[in-house]
Amino acid sequence: MPSSMSRRSFLGNASLMIAAAPLAQRAPGPAAFSARVPTAWFDLTLDLARTTPGFSPPVAARAFAYTAIALHDAIGPRRIARAPRAAGLHWPTVANSAMATIVRDLFPTTSRQAIDELERRFAQSSPAGRRAAAHGRRVARHVLVWSRTDGYRRNALPYTPPQGAGLWVPTPPAFAPALHPFWGRNRPFVEAACAPAAPPAYSEDPSSEFYAEAREVYDVGRSLTPEQTAIARFWSDDPGVTPTPGGHSLSIATQTLRALDAPLDVAAEAYASVTIAVSDAFIACWRTKFRYNLLRPVTYIQRVIDPAWMPLLTTPPFPEYTSGHSVQSMAAAEVLTDLFGRHGFTDHTHATLPARSFRSFRAAAREAAFSRLYGGIHYRAAIERGMDEGECIARRVRAKLTG
Repeated sequence: MPSSMSRRSFLGNASLMIAAAPLAQRAPGPAAFSARVPTAWFDLTLDLARTTPGFSPPVAARAFAYTAIALHDAIGPRRIARAPRAAGLHWPTVANSAMATIVRDLFPTTSRQAIDELERRFAQSSPAGRRAAAHGRRVARHVLVWSRTDGYRRNALPYTPPQGAGLWVPTPPAFAPALHPFWGRNRPFVEAACAPAAPPAYSEDPSSEFYAEAREVYDVGRSLTPEQTAIARFWSDDPGVTPTPGGHSLSIATQTLRALDAPLDVAAEAYASVTIAVSDAFIACWRTKFRYNLLRPVTYIQRVIDPAWMPLLTTPPFPEYTSGHSVQSMAAAEVLTDLFGRHGFTDHTHATLPARSFRSFRAAAREAAFSRLYGGIHYRAAIERGMDEGECIARRVRAKLTG
């Protein structure tokens, strides 16, 4: 069971929880309201991330994090972005306005109809409601100004990948150029000093550690069980088809909040913690990827072991080490464990795939990480050290948000 401050607040205020009710003369605090406003907004952002062009896993993670920070800073006692404070407001209305404002900006190319409709669904038209909405907009605009200084636009710069033995090259079938080569230079929210050790030294010698890791990917890929195939596809989380891997972690957070009937303040802390951990995971992982520029299994195996081999899943267009799935999944799992303890759950993220059940958040993260071995995407070192990297990031995020 969780031992954090948010859980104590959750238990202490459970009997006070109500839905986003009509305004009262003396507005209660955020702990007195349900989480249905932010859960509805994050349902929508997952759909927008899936359907809006350009929302790669790092881009989606960034959007999720700033949305959650706007929520957190609008209603919480602490501030991540040093946003303006307020008191005595109708907090679901504040949350609704803050999230509507920031989502419109972060998803500028999507249709605004769904955003406008959801904002209207939770809006309050009274004078008190208008004051609450104004505060939400004010906080969101503050967070947006801060977001524009994080280095995001640097990723439009031209990039020429280094060449040499063992270095990444574009992979089949599309042979696409490297995706977001400068993402690792973006400003993190919290993460620092979580870099893993170097990957095993590149070698084509059959007695080497590197060859053994590549041979494992090859052998596993040639003898996949139905269960391994199902795991690889469940966690593939391809952009444009799903809300991306970070969206999958966010979906698990939303399912947990609904299962526990969590109040608004707990939801704000949970969403900020998970999305910051996931966003920082992608920054840290991309920094590592483009530091080592390690070639993908499909390149090595076709060159050294079997020219006809192809992985189960399509290899994404960026270097191999470390595994983004491993870093972000474990970062999210560690944060959720700190908040809610060893919570068993059934993951219904994908409507088109059978749900999968897990005894804990960490168990789900380990499955997500090793799904990339089954899919032929990553070597073992990238998976195992990626999970360690994610744990480190999660510890730093929780220390920052609860300190």
